Amino acid sequence: MKAIVLKKENTPPVYEDFKLDDKKDEVKVKLLASAINHRDLWIIKGMYAGIKYPIILGSDGLGLFEGKKVIINPGQNWGNDENVQSSKFKILGLPDHGTFAEFVYTPKQYLFPAPEHLTDFESAALPLGGLTAYRALFSKAKIKKNEKVLIAGIGGGVALFAMQFALAAGLEVYVSSSSDKKIKKAVDLGANGGINYTKKDWHRELKAISGGIDIIIDSAAGSGFSTYLKLINPGGRIVVYGGTRGNIQDLSPQILFWKQISILGSTMGSDRDFSDMLQFVNKHKIKPVLDSLYKLEDFNIAIKRMEEGKQFGKIVLKNVYT
Repeated sequence: MKAIVLKKENTPPVYEDFKLDDKKDEVKVKLLASAINHRDLWIIKGMYAGIKYPIILGSDGLGLFEGKKVIINPGQNWGNDENVQSSKFKILGLPDHGTFAEFVYTPKQYLFPAPEHLTDFESAALPLGGLTAYRALFSKAKIKKNEKVLIAGIGGGVALFAMQFALAAGLEVYVSSSSDKKIKKAVDLGANGGINYTKKDWHRELKAISGGIDIIIDSAAGSGFSTYLKLINPGGRIVVYGGTRGNIQDLSPQILFWKQISILGSTMGSDRDFSDMLQFVNKHKIKPVLDSLYKLEDFNIAIKRMEEGKQFGKIVLKNVYT
């Protein structure tokens, strides 16, 4: 079969023939479409734990199994504790071969019917980002209707899902970005407002227009994280699902404890989170925001778009051509 194969660190993957070994305890899915996540970029750069070579990347996928269209839950072996994943937890696309190929093996229990209101490419874009956003909002932040939420770094897949889910749940949604263009696009999609975080005292401006923020969903951390404590309302919750800007610096414990702020870490989601996310998407007829579509063989062009931060929504790959 044809696949995108990563052979060594910090080297572009190659599109080539690859023999996929049979797995008797798993089912074989014919892939129609897949989608790129930042996880794939970090693995290519060698900035991820447990990398092995060669490996077929890709966590998101839509495929055919027994004649029906299915999507795959990429978060596998979560375990029985809803609060935290087990030591056996793994994500499709490393350590197991992933979805940037013509076929993929996965345990049958992780296959779900593709939402009927979505196109093939929208369905392929949903799993990882949708799961991560859903857990951050519902399982961790425990959002309530009419609360005010800031979705930081709007434009990425998880951030846009978080925005869409929060709006559907009746929250007042604000976004941040270094791009005024991305902020405008988010407002056009329904966000109540946005702020460019490169502005001096951006948090004061956002607090003035919002009246204060109850929940912050963040994927970056880094030196600007401490500003959140000045912005967020007493009793607020900050959920962190990534660390693209590095370690948190200059965090004031005095503000943290006096305002009784909760900082919550979140990774992917449980089997229940995935099932609940799909039910929520189907109920509210939520459609993933797609940035662009590429052929599987053009993967390196597509991942470069993500690396340059140009995307607004999910970058999707067409795995088969008809």
